[in-house]
Amino acid sequence: MKITTRWLAVIGAALVLSLPAHAGRSCETKPPEANRIEKGLTLAERTHAALNASGAKVVMLARAGQDLSKYGLHYSHLGWAYKTVNGQWLIVHKLNGCGTSDASIYRQGLGEFFLDDPYRFETAWVVPTADVQDKLLALLQDGTRLTAMHSKPYSVVSYAWATKYQQSNQWALETLAVAMDGNIRTREQAQAWLKYKNYQPSVLKISPLTRLGGRMTSANIAFDDHPNEKRFADQIETITVDSMFSWMVRANLGAAPVSLRL
Repeated sequence: MKITTRWLAVIGAALVLSLPAHAGRSCETKPPEANRIEKGLTLAERTHAALNASGAKVVMLARAGQDLSKYGLHYSHLGWAYKTVNGQWLIVHKLNGCGTSDASIYRQGLGEFFLDDPYRFETAWVVPTADVQDKLLALLQDGTRLTAMHSKPYSVVSYAWATKYQQSNQWALETLAVAMDGNIRTREQAQAWLKYKNYQPSVLKISPLTRLGGRMTSANIAFDDHPNEKRFADQIETITVDSMFSWMVRANLGAAPVSLRL
């Protein structure tokens, strides 16, 4: 692949930065491989071109950081991508520190987003309606509103209708609620808006043994925010990319997902 000058700086920045954070990807530490860097940058370039061609200003952008096929899921993590006045696409998303239960909000370029050791070099996005894009764009450029729904305690399987923890997709969805309703001030209010709009979380079947193993070995996995009657029935309701994509279409908030894979 011929890597354009535009992306050479991205390689250096990504390798130097090496963010000790993850969401929807492996937390394994290993040196970067040249072929994976090349594929990540190729995916970034093709995504950049496709987003420009779509005419969108804001999209819900996902990646396949982990293999979640055993749960019937295709993508693991998403963020809000928006086009800046100089034509650059930036992604705002939530990442937790590897092996920790703390998370922060990050603003990255496409190169960094796809160099984050994905399981599969594939992306997908939903283009929101014009009204949703306008409201999201204003919020994404406002540092105060952008983090209004952010909660530091992180669990990758946080309960969709609780506020003890917050995973990455949950932050993105609750942030959408804030953008759409200027009266929302709390996570509880954001979740009430999502319920009103008939958002339905994914229900993952996770056995007690798997839950116990996950909680004992990973600080970023917790199940104690889930209602006992659902947790003991092995029904873990959490927010996933797949459920968000389906809901955006069902709620008439966006178009059908578009995917791109190398």
